[in-house]
Amino acid sequence: MHHIHLAEGLKLRFPARSADFDQGVEVGMLAALMSQDVAEFSRRISSANLGQVRALADQFGYRLVEGEAESESVALTFYNRTARPRLRVVHSGA
Repeated sequence: MHHIHLAEGLKLRFPARSADFDQGVEVGMLAALMSQDVAEFSRRISSANLGQVRALADQFGYRLVEGEAESESVALTFYNRTARPRLRVVHSGA
């Protein structure tokens, strides 16, 4: 049984369903977020879904950055390619 990461501190699981069902829910949730044209978001997904999520992100115009990987999951950050970069003021130490 796989835990599906919905938001920070919020996970969902379907104990009576198969791994295929869990993966479908996970991909569907990410597709819904990307269709809302969110500028940036992070989620932990099943490693088995990585290929499909990469293809989906490309279709929606998102760039993926992989974070830490655990035994069966990987952390991803999604960046919308049309979003303008956030600029920050940086002070020098001099």
